[in-house]
Amino acid sequence: VKDPTAVERANLLNMAKLSIKGLIESALSFGRTLDSDYPPLQQFFVVMEHCLKHGLKVRKSFLSYNKTIWGPLELVEKLYPEAEEIAASVRDLPGLKTPLGRARAWLRLALMQKKMADYLRCLIIQRDLLSEFYEYHALMMEEEGAVIVGLLVGLNVIDANLCVKGEDLDSQVGVIDFSMYLKSDDDLGGKERNVQIAAILDQKNYVEELNRQLNSTVSSLHARVDSLEKSNTKLIEELAIAKNNIIKLQEENHQLRSENTLILMKTQHHLEATKVDVEAELQTYKHSRQGLDEMYNEARRQLREESQLRQDMENELVVQVSMKHEIELAMKLLEKDIHEKQDTLIGLRQQLDEVKAINMEMYQKLQVSEDAMKEKNEIIGRLEDKTNQINATMKQLEQRLQQAEKAQMEAEAEDEKLKQEYVNKSESLQKEFSQKEKQLLQLETDLKIEKEWRQTLEDDLQKEKETVSHLRIETQEIINLKKEFLKLQEKNKQLKMICQDQEAALEELASKLSESKLKIEDIKEANKALQGQVWLKDKEATHCKLCEKEFSLSKRKHHCRNCGEIFCNACSDNELPLPSSPKPVRVCDSCHAILIQRCSSNVP
Repeated sequence: VKDPTAVERANLLNMAKLSIKGLIESALSFGRTLDSDYPPLQQFFVVMEHCLKHGLKVRKSFLSYNKTIWGPLELVEKLYPEAEEIAASVRDLPGLKTPLGRARAWLRLALMQKKMADYLRCLIIQRDLLSEFYEYHALMMEEEGAVIVGLLVGLNVIDANLCVKGEDLDSQVGVIDFSMYLKSDDDLGGKERNVQIAAILDQKNYVEELNRQLNSTVSSLHARVDSLEKSNTKLIEELAIAKNNIIKLQEENHQLRSENTLILMKTQHHLEATKVDVEAELQTYKHSRQGLDEMYNEARRQLREESQLRQDMENELVVQVSMKHEIELAMKLLEKDIHEKQDTLIGLRQQLDEVKAINMEMYQKLQVSEDAMKEKNEIIGRLEDKTNQINATMKQLEQRLQQAEKAQMEAEAEDEKLKQEYVNKSESLQKEFSQKEKQLLQLETDLKIEKEWRQTLEDDLQKEKETVSHLRIETQEIINLKKEFLKLQEKNKQLKMICQDQEAALEELASKLSESKLKIEDIKEANKALQGQVWLKDKEATHCKLCEKEFSLSKRKHHCRNCGEIFCNACSDNELPLPSSPKPVRVCDSCHAILIQRCSSNVP
């Protein structure tokens, strides 16, 4: 059994072939541009509409089921950019209201542009997009759709001039007229004419293909001309930049050449001056060589004398080395003390800076708290004024309340009297009674209002009292802060006193250290001066330099390393404490250098 959808596709394909063939033959025999009233053209649009509707999916909307060909035709706009103009013009047409009418207008505009085959070919290629609108067995999804698109290429030989704007495309009925495609006797006689028409059509197709190729070559040539113009402008700009660079390089070359000539002139002058200096130095060298020979002889003689002195100095050098070690130890100890005191000084200064920072913070807090106290005192004064006003109003309200109660009592008494006196006069009494009742109601309402007002005033007074209590608590806190600040000020003063004492102690230490440094420098200078002096021998030193008494066991000899003088222990009373030695050291009276006790003539 044949598939009914396949039969439908075959029938539609045959109808499309017949309509396209009949349209081309009739158009060529007609020999003019076709209008919208031309019957074969109208039948062609009906056949195309049936082909596009085959296998179309039904889309549900809010009101009814929708089955139109405008959805797939609207996709062409996205796939083929040149179709945007057709879609825009179809949407802008005022008379079209239904999607079917828009689709019919789109087919007519595509035929006038001679691009219907191109547009539908782009649509058939994208089958994944078409599957949203068509069933899998639809004509547009099968091979028959590609065949119809190929047949539509032949319609490019037709020139159509269709008026879409005024035509009623929404309400047209698409019925195929089969009588147009039935054969007649006239058709058999016109075969020769068909052959001529086919030749003319082939020539027209060839001319149109040539025109398309020429248009493509012209567009490519225009693009190449634009690219060449751009490259030409770039090359002109680069040439101008290169010319400017060449001019700059030439100027730099001229400057470098002038500088090179100046440098050559200067070097020549410098070489001439150096030649003169070298000749003068040669002459002086010759003269000085003779004097150098004489100096050499004298130096040899002095060398012998110094070699003898060297032996004497070596013994003294041993003594100086030992003394030097002691002095270095003393120096290291002094330096350690100095470093420790400097560290303590730095720590005390840091503490002082911290104390100053704390004082500044406390001072700022005190200022802030004083400002807050002033503001709160002002608020307290305002609240007291408010409380006085509220009390005055309360008193007035109480007076008014008493007056109202008195008036009520008087009214009640009057009512009783009136009841007793005017029993007979009921009408007048009822009127007066109603008036009095109204007055009573008014008075009661006034009383209620006054009571409510009084309650609100009492609530306000209670709130104001709470705020006053809060403010008093805050003032108490501020007073406590003031006390703490005063305590901190006292601590700050104490710390300042301690700091001043420590600074004074450090200044004293620094002065003592400077004195000790000066003494050490004096000792170093004395050691340096001692290198060129020779101690007196024990046999030659028999008497003290100060008291001129002979040395004995009780009067021991003390030698000064700086000035070379020898004193007895009675005359050298000056003593200096050293950190390296547990006992104080004796010092020379004249140069204040350390005295050394001598045991023999050579060893100290």
